[in-house]
Amino acid sequence: MENSKLYVGNLTYSVTEKQLEELFSQYGDVVSVKIIERKGFGFVEMGSPEEAEKAKEALNETEYEGRTMRIDEARPPRPRREFNRY
Repeated sequence: MENSKLYVGNLTYSVTEKQLEELFSQYGDVVSVKIIERKGFGFVEMGSPEEAEKAKEALNETEYEGRTMRIDEARPPRPRREFNRY
């Protein structure tokens, strides 16, 4: 199955999850929104891959709250490396 989760980067720190939900809901059903605090990015999960693509095409490289958003398909988290301690 294709990914319906989007990475949303270059956000101003004052943007709320509610604001992102309202913005992305214009392009389909928003399943979840998670902003990583004080990092300037977050994730928006849409109801289908088609809705995610529509939102990405409409919003990528657009200005929101004074910053140009970068939107891409979210990648799975990288496994954390275990460090050997000798």
